[in-house]
Amino acid sequence: MSTLFIADLHLDEARPDITALFERFLASDEARTARAFYILGDLVEAWIGDDDDAELPTRIAAATRGLHDAGVPVYFMVGNRDFLLGPAFAARAGMTLLDDGTVHDIEGEPTLLMHGDVLCTDDIEYQAVRAQVRTEAWKTQILAMPLEARRAFAAKARSDSKSRTGQTDETIMDVNQGAVENAMRQAGVRRLVHGHTHRPAIHDFALDGASAQRIVLGDWYDHGSVLRIDGPSVELRGLTR
Repeated sequence: MSTLFIADLHLDEARPDITALFERFLASDEARTARAFYILGDLVEAWIGDDDDAELPTRIAAATRGLHDAGVPVYFMVGNRDFLLGPAFAARAGMTLLDDGTVHDIEGEPTLLMHGDVLCTDDIEYQAVRAQVRTEAWKTQILAMPLEARRAFAAKARSDSKSRTGQTDETIMDVNQGAVENAMRQAGVRRLVHGHTHRPAIHDFALDGASAQRIVLGDWYDHGSVLRIDGPSVELRGLTR
């Protein structure tokens, strides 16, 4: 049995092939025999609320509920695209919500689990916006809007985000190594798994004189990406459509 991790799927009606890949993977023998399954944020391109009556949330809930019903614990941590996802949808989808910065024992190794955006401390503008939209007052205001108004708001936010990303230095949008080390030090761990940056890699480094590891999950824009940890074996690989 192994433990599986995915993040940054950015599922969207415009990319039905990726949604189908997600459904096939969760129905696969590999997923159905896993010890646990983790989704570390940005499952969708934009989450407008647990009351969204579109087809995509229904398909997602069916896929994750199927995995849960097969006996595999499904854990979910919100990202910057789906931070409005709440307990109502999680219950429907058979997912256990995790706080960003949770530590779980993964195959015998205490592991810090994060979406990853809070580690990008060099992107001061993003961090300011993040702090604003994560307040309960802001979320309550958005969720009080009619669904169609929320859809329009989300579409504009995606457009603005794409424009800003194209104009911002890529190094600023990556994690800050000092922030990484501080987070791991405070959590008392030697392994960190996160997404957000779309730069899949396994980074080995020294932390306070001891070996440490940061694993970055890949995105699902062109193909799938999964991290499989099975005892001492750590494998980060792509998934074909």
